[in-house]
Amino acid sequence: MTRRVIFPLILFIVMVLSGVALELLPHQLLMGSYMIVPHWVFVILIYIAIFYDRNDTYYAVLYALIFGLLFDIVYTGILGVYMFSYALVIYIVRGLKKMLQGNFYVLLILSAFGIALADISIYTIFTVIGLADMPIEVYLLNRLVPTILMNLLFLVLIYPLIIKPMRKWGRELT
Repeated sequence: MTRRVIFPLILFIVMVLSGVALELLPHQLLMGSYMIVPHWVFVILIYIAIFYDRNDTYYAVLYALIFGLLFDIVYTGILGVYMFSYALVIYIVRGLKKMLQGNFYVLLILSAFGIALADISIYTIFTVIGLADMPIEVYLLNRLVPTILMNLLFLVLIYPLIIKPMRKWGRELT
C-alpha cells in the first residue's frame, strides 16, 4: 500500500476517532469548566510536515486543506474555518522546520506552537462571525491550555508508533 493511500487512511481514521474522543474521556474531566478540543488530525499533519515533507513538497499542506474541509463539513457546518486554519498553520510550521532539526524536542515545540496558533485562529474566526462569545481570559485558561496539553499528550503517546515509518517514508521520498 503506497503512502498516497496510507496517509489519507490514517488521517481519516484519526478524524473519526477525534470525533468520539470526548466520549471516551472520563466524564469527571469534562464536567468541569475546562474544554478540550482534540486536534489529532492536526497533530498527524505536523508529523507529516516535520518528518515526511521535503523542502519542495507540500503534502502536509494539501492534506491540511482536504481534511480541514472534511472536518468543517462533518463537525462544524461552516466551511473553511478548519481548512484555512490548519493549512495556514501547517505552512508556517513547515517554514519553521527548515530552520530546525527534525527531532522529538523540535516536534514538541512546533506542535505546541502549531496547536496554539490553530486553535487561536479558529477561536478568532468563530468570534468574528459571532458563533463564539467566550471572553479571551476564559478561552485562554479553560480551553487553550487544556487543549494544548491533551494534544501534546496524544502526540507523545503515538510517537513510538509513528516515528519509524514516517522517517523511513520521508527518506524514500528523496
